[in-house]
Amino acid sequence: MFSDDQNIDNLQQLYADIKKYIILQKDYTKLEIVEKMTILISTFTMVLILVVLGMIALFYLLFAFAHFLAPIVGGLQYSFVIIAGITFLLMAIAYFFRKKLFINPMVNFLANLFLNDSNK
Repeated sequence: MFSDDQNIDNLQQLYADIKKYIILQKDYTKLEIVEKMTILISTFTMVLILVVLGMIALFYLLFAFAHFLAPIVGGLQYSFVIIAGITFLLMAIAYFFRKKLFINPMVNFLANLFLNDSNK
């Protein structure tokens, strides 16, 4: 059955094609990983920059609010205590709703990035 030269050539060609296909699939997988990691790193960088800038803006807004409250509550130290209380309240809210505010969106983003096929 395999004594024919044409059959041997066909098997060698099939082997070469399978080998080439595996190499191409490996290269394609590498490209997909690089693409998804680039998206992930750029998104992380953007979020980090926005968080830092947001914290700076929040600091100045709370500082201005403390100076605004100073004549109303009877002194700058009392207004800073009120602002600290508001900040601790915001931190507690962020902690108690961390799953809904932070974890679930992050899991959804990563699942969509890595599990969804971008070709469809």
